[in-house]
Amino acid sequence: MVRSYLEAHWVAAALCMGIALLLLLPLGVPGGDRALLLIYLASPIYMLHQVEEHLGDRFRRYVNGVVFGGVEALTPGDVLLINLPGVWGINLAALYAAYFIDPGWGLAAAYLILVNGITHVAMAAHLRAYNPGLASAALVFIPFGLYAVLHIPGTGLQHVFALVIAIGLHAAIALHARHRARAGRAVVGVAG
Repeated sequence: MVRSYLEAHWVAAALCMGIALLLLLPLGVPGGDRALLLIYLASPIYMLHQVEEHLGDRFRRYVNGVVFGGVEALTPGDVLLINLPGVWGINLAALYAAYFIDPGWGLAAAYLILVNGITHVAMAAHLRAYNPGLASAALVFIPFGLYAVLHIPGTGLQHVFALVIAIGLHAAIALHARHRARAGRAVVGVAG
C-alpha cells in the first residue's frame, strides 16, 4: 500500500521538497563552504529535474515505448527505487560524507548530475528527439555538474570513486531495463 502510494505521488513530493530545500538556502550552509553548497544544491536541482522528467510518468512511458518498442523495461517500482534510494539516497550520503569527512567524498552528487545530463543529451542525439528531462539536463545539469566537479576539491581517488558511482548507477539502470525488456519479449514470443 505504501509503495503504490509512493509510486503515484513521489514526483509531487520531489517538487515540494526541491522548492523547500531551495527556500532553506538563505539560512546558509555551515561555514559558508562553496563545496558543501554545491553538494547541497545537487538535491533540489535533481528533484526539480525529476519533475520535468517524470511528471505524468513521462520518462518511463518514453523509455518503454520509444527505446524498448512497447515492452515494459521499467516499472513504476523501478522508477521509484532508482530515484528515491538511488538519487536522493546518494545525494544525501554525499552531503553527509562531505560534511563529516571531506568535501571530496561528496563528489558523487556532482558526477551523478553530470552523467545524467550527458546521458539525456546522448539519448536525444541518438534518437534525434526530445526525451523527458532533456531541457533541464542540457540547460542545468551539464553546466552545474561541470562547475561542481571543477570546484569541489577532491583527490584523484575521490573523483574516480564518485565517477564510478555515477556511471555504475546509470549502467545498472540500463542493464536492468535491457534484461526486463528481453524477458518481456521472450514472454510475448512464447505467447504469440
